[in-house]
Amino acid sequence: MGSSLDRINDRVFNAIYSRSLVYNTCWEDPAVDREALNFGPDDSVLVITSAGCNALDYALTAPKRIYAVDMNPRQNALLELKLAGIRNLEFEEFFKIFGEGWHPEFLDIYHQKLRQDLDPFGQAFWDRKAKWFFASQKSGFYFHGLSGTVARGMRIYRKFNPKLELGIQALLDADGLEDQRRIFDADVRPHMWSSRVDWLLSRQFTMNMLGVPHPQRKEVQNQHSDGVAGFIRDCIEYVFNQIPVSINYFWRLYIFGHYTKDCCPEYLREDNFKALKAGLVDRVSCSTCSVTEFLKGTEDRISKFVLLDHMDWMSSYRPQALAEEWQAIFDKATEHARTIFRSAHAWPSYLDHLLLPGSQDRVLNRLEFHPNLAVELTRRDRVHTYAGFHIADLKC
Repeated sequence: MGSSLDRINDRVFNAIYSRSLVYNTCWEDPAVDREALNFGPDDSVLVITSAGCNALDYALTAPKRIYAVDMNPRQNALLELKLAGIRNLEFEEFFKIFGEGWHPEFLDIYHQKLRQDLDPFGQAFWDRKAKWFFASQKSGFYFHGLSGTVARGMRIYRKFNPKLELGIQALLDADGLEDQRRIFDADVRPHMWSSRVDWLLSRQFTMNMLGVPHPQRKEVQNQHSDGVAGFIRDCIEYVFNQIPVSINYFWRLYIFGHYTKDCCPEYLREDNFKALKAGLVDRVSCSTCSVTEFLKGTEDRISKFVLLDHMDWMSSYRPQALAEEWQAIFDKATEHARTIFRSAHAWPSYLDHLLLPGSQDRVLNRLEFHPNLAVELTRRDRVHTYAGFHIADLKC
């Protein structure tokens, strides 16, 4: 019974993922990444594209090259749209589209200034989905895509829970961290959680909408005494008790559906936009393929790898392909290369037994981890939704 249900969950996840824009914003903190990777002018960086926000953030540090790679062409289509916007728009137009998530004249802007810079897939995709940016100010871009649909559901839940809505509004206006903690304890926590919310958070369908396949959900369930709902509850309580909400553009976005100029990703700040437009944007490129395919096809050697959490699901779905990916990483890494990756595992146990193809050489033996640095950076992570954050130097 369990294996049949797993197969059904796999098919549902794959069907959803292969037809949808999953992430409308990156859900990893690039400030943490910058400290872990210490980008320099000679670095060539490989990053899983996701929504492209973090690739643009890294570009602001002026590395030699950033390769954004994703198997989902819709994610690359989003980054391509941002790249076209940086090249062809003025800041106020760009911020209204990607900061506020809505522009009443977006359709004209898209056809006149952006579409010509997209590849054929991106053109076809945004021809269909351009309405996400102009249909309604109250239902802009950040309430679309799979993760945006979850955010829209959260907004509906708050509307039917006015005490929670008032508490959240007060929380976002808090005067410092102590005031924030007081408001959260008194006016948010008592109205946020319920058995119905716990049930919904524990459903695989909800996790599918957030891009979390069932093997990752099982890992979380196995590690937390209160399952997925308890893990999410702990994450949210940490964020709102330990990190000033005034700098947390991640969670504010999913509450309001838009950024502000004071609380937004770095690429949406005017001076940084100008720096990207002046040439840094040209250091970013997109490739729709697997990490292994990209590495086998490039002549460049990579010094920094940002692998997100995709190895979690590969370890369950495609373990041989995961071993081949690590081999490709070692083959194309520079002498002092470093990688970061996140995981639903506090420790990714698949590394304990993963061998490089055709050998008895364990992947783990070729990695030198920095656990103390990872723990310190995790404390400052404004998202805080991964059980494991891992930093490792590669022994090539």
